[in-house]
Order: sequence, then C-alpha cells, then structure tokens
Amino acid sequence: MEYPLPAAARQYVAEHLHDDPAQLALQARRYPGLPVPDLVRQIQARQKARTKLPTWAENPDLVFPPTLSVEQASSARTAAFKATLVQGQRLADLTGGFGVDAAHFAATVAEVHYVERNTALAEVVRFNLAQLGIQNVQCHNEDAVQFLRNTPDTFDWLYLDPARRDTAAKKIFRLQDCEPDVLRLLPLLLHKGHSVLLKTSPMLDIEQAIQELRHVRRLWVVAVDNECKEVLYELGPEPAVDPERYTVNLLRTGQQQVFRLNRAREARAVARYAEPQQYLYEPNVAVLKAGAFRSVGTAFELLKLHQHSHLYTSDTLRPEFPGRIFRIHAVEKYDGQALRAHLGPEARAHVTTRNFPDTVAEFRHRTGIREGGDLYLFATTNLEGKLMVLVCEKL
Repeated sequence: MEYPLPAAARQYVAEHLHDDPAQLALQARRYPGLPVPDLVRQIQARQKARTKLPTWAENPDLVFPPTLSVEQASSARTAAFKATLVQGQRLADLTGGFGVDAAHFAATVAEVHYVERNTALAEVVRFNLAQLGIQNVQCHNEDAVQFLRNTPDTFDWLYLDPARRDTAAKKIFRLQDCEPDVLRLLPLLLHKGHSVLLKTSPMLDIEQAIQELRHVRRLWVVAVDNECKEVLYELGPEPAVDPERYTVNLLRTGQQQVFRLNRAREARAVARYAEPQQYLYEPNVAVLKAGAFRSVGTAFELLKLHQHSHLYTSDTLRPEFPGRIFRIHAVEKYDGQALRAHLGPEARAHVTTRNFPDTVAEFRHRTGIREGGDLYLFATTNLEGKLMVLVCEKL
C-alpha cells in the first residue's frame, strides 16, 4: 500500500473510521478510484487500536499494519510503564513489532534500535516514527539473532517480547516454545546487554520462569484496570534465586497500585484470621498472580476471612491497599430472599464468588439477583466452613 496515504484515501479513512468494515467492503464499487480493501484494513486496525492506543488510532498521519500486529502490540499504558524501568544511552528492542514499545523507550533512552524481521512491518514503523517526530530510533529490518551477532555494539538494555503463537496460530506460554527461544539465546543476550528486559504472557508460571532463566534480578506483574496484561523480568549477568517481585495495577486515573514482595517474605508471613469486620479488601489480580497470598495481609495488618478465599478484613481503613476496598453493610446466609431485602425492588447487585461452590451465574439463577446497582455481594466461606454472603458498598 502507498504511504503516506493520498488525500482522498485519508479522507475516506477519516469519514468511515467508526463504520462497520464489513459494510464498507460491500460498498467498494462506489469508490472506483480508491484501494478500498486496503483502506478497510486500515480502518479495522485503527478500530482494534482504539482502546489500547487511542492517540495513535486517531492520528490521521499514521499507517497501520494488519490487525494481528496491533493485537500483539503493547498498549500505550503498559509501554509507558516499561519506559520507566529503563535508562541509559543505548537500548535494542529485538522484537520490534508495531513499534509501540520502541516509541516509548525513546523518551527515556538516548539511542533506541528497533529490530524487526518483517520487512513490510519495519517500513510502516519507520514511516510512523517520522510522523511522530521521534528521531532517536534506528530501524533494522533484521532477525534478532542475526542483529546481535553482527553488531559490534553492546547495549545498556535489550528488550524482548517473544512471539507466543505456534505455526497453527494457537497461543503458547512456555519460554522454549516462543520465538525467539530466550533460553537458548540467553548467553548471547547477557553478553550483548548489561540488562535484559523480557516480557512474557501472564499465563506463564512465574516460579518456573525464574528457575529456567536463573538470572532474574527483579520482575513486575503488570495489570491494567485489574486485568493482568504481562509479566516483565529483568535479567542480569549474575545468577539470582529469589528476585524482588513488584505488582503494578495501572488505573485509568493515572494512579498505580504497587506492592512489593519476594518468596522468602511470603513464606515467613503468618496469616491471621477473623470473621468479617467493618471493611473488606479484595487484592488486585497482579497481587494474586505474584503469589502474595499472606504477605499482603500482614503488610497492611489485615485479617483473612479464610485460608482459601484471599479476602481480607479490618476495622481500620487501609486506603493504600493494592486492590478494591468495600464497607461491609451486612453478612447474610446464602438465601435469595434475605439478600434481595438489601437491594430494593430491582434486585440488582455486582456479584463475586471466592472459595464458594457456585459460579456467579449459578448464584444469580438461585437468588434471582441481576447485574447492576450500587451494592456488591461477595459470596464466600467463613472460618467454620459455612457459606456466607457479604453485602458491601465500594469505597
């Protein structure tokens, strides 16, 4: 496809940016002078990027690759966070993709090298970086391993986000099944980079990754609005056993919920238990993914409702807790009539089940409670092994 897009093509994309791509494809004959199939793909990619890359999606000067590259790209919020973790004179992004990470690294590192073996994608990124006014990124249309072996340079940081799809386009999560194979490549990475930042799927087992990589100095479990997005591992030249773990939940307000732990402190933490008190605390998904099942309670002097529920309570408000906080209005049995008495005539509430035999759908079917409203119901189990439902208001 030609780019920059001609004026008529840019106008077509702008006018139809929010339209149904399938309908646009059917109407292609109405625009005989335009490459409508290519422009529809541009619109599809921009629509896909609307949430994760809002400013890029609305920028008429940029060109978008196929939607798969957009799906695999970091979001602007996670890329901006990663940029805060690196510094120095020289960084190489060895799995460049759509260039989102490289563009953000350019704000904190003096010289960024974008490496991408897909020629068409590399050309799109080179063009887009120019449109964005980013001048300190050098683009290399090259395989990552060849780039490292051929370059005489060393780097303050190497960044990798290995492809997590096999030849059948199924998602895979083991390190050795990704491309490039980080475990096989590790000696070269540590030779060429003073530090390595590795992004993996949140589905990858953290303990297994630490054991296999052997050189993990720190790691970050990153969530966006309580949805776990990625795990980042910082690797260094010296072997490490028990790296510090940071859980980070990026909120739409711009704030971050951060908690720090390691395996030794988690093992030493002793949970204390109690019946529900005035406040209820639900850890965010990053905390749970990192394995902070006891240390998060002791750090904030909270009491656990049950060994397996991972819900906490206190009579003193702990506003810095990394998760959601609720005020408990009532503790009820698992009884629809008793619960609906708290909800008014519409019988609506948000429902969460933890350490509970029924799913949310089964809970709603049994109680007749619909989604919505201002109250939250937490269906769980008390210390005596009996079912209970906490009627709460979110703070």
